[in-house]
Amino acid sequence: AKSKRPKEPGENRIRPVNKKVKPKTPKMKERESVDSSLKSQSILTQVMDKGHFQKLAATLSLAAGQSIELRCKGSNVTWNYPSYLDTFKDSRLSIKQLDRYSQLILANSTAADTGEYSCWLQLCNGNKCRKDETRTGSTYIFFTDKEELFVPTPSYFEIVYLNPDKPAVIPCRVTTPSAKVTLHREFPAEEIETDGTDIIYDAKKGFVFQHPTSDHKGIVYCKAESQGAPQISIKYHLLYVEVPKGPPSATIAVSSSRAGLSDRVHVICTVLGEPDVDVNFSWQYPGQESGRPVITQNFWRLINRGIGHTTRISKSVLLVEDFEDIDVGNYVCIAQNLQGETTVATKVELK
Repeated sequence: AKSKRPKEPGENRIRPVNKKVKPKTPKMKERESVDSSLKSQSILTQVMDKGHFQKLAATLSLAAGQSIELRCKGSNVTWNYPSYLDTFKDSRLSIKQLDRYSQLILANSTAADTGEYSCWLQLCNGNKCRKDETRTGSTYIFFTDKEELFVPTPSYFEIVYLNPDKPAVIPCRVTTPSAKVTLHREFPAEEIETDGTDIIYDAKKGFVFQHPTSDHKGIVYCKAESQGAPQISIKYHLLYVEVPKGPPSATIAVSSSRAGLSDRVHVICTVLGEPDVDVNFSWQYPGQESGRPVITQNFWRLINRGIGHTTRISKSVLLVEDFEDIDVGNYVCIAQNLQGETTVATKVELK
């Protein structure tokens, strides 16, 4: 009897602590996004029964098939939701801006609607608007479906690029957060160990390779189990990127450095880069200021540079038809990506 008495008050002390900690978790996250702002309350709520509203935690689980109504306080609200709903212009999604709040309704939800739903207020001055970091709301909604443990995707095969200087994500997300998910290599057939450090699993993202290497390349898939037969995800082809991250690596070439009158002249600007990084091209040429008409065309393709090694080749072609005196001079190509820009030039003279 004596040994039981000290345990009871101990347990009583623990229980209220747990109750206090749980509701504080989202508040701490909100404070981080608000920085030093005194107001840390989310502006996002879920409409329950008539007249009842519920503040949303970081995650929410609903059965697929249910409809949901979210409200965001404010007169100028912007929403973010799974891009899948925009891609197919889904009529099940409705957004209305009213006087004091914005309303998002998603009817007849499916497993594919699983994802993050967030909103924020826009502060506008004339035509310029910016996000109000102090007034935001966000939640990740799992639309659970026993028949669809993995969030459905429009394709049956995806390419994932492994870049040595940034994490890579294999996006086999689940609809049921409690599902047990494992990662498997197709050949040789084996399970890839998730150590929680270099390779981790996040139900909202998928498997994350923190430090990708060429050893990780190959074809993989995910397996999920949750109170029933296991389900298999689509396949993912992991390709290792050998091009270093940075401004475009550009070269320029011309069909002929000496052209005759009425000749056709091609100037080609080429960039070798990361497979998933877009390159933008712009040109400067001799007859530009006088309105000399030229034709430009941009295109890109992926090239295989060995087993599991892929590079993106991007090109911009400038065509001058009926070469004239005004076309003599320097042709400058400016290639730009998120890391910076590179300028290359060549000269064309008259024969």
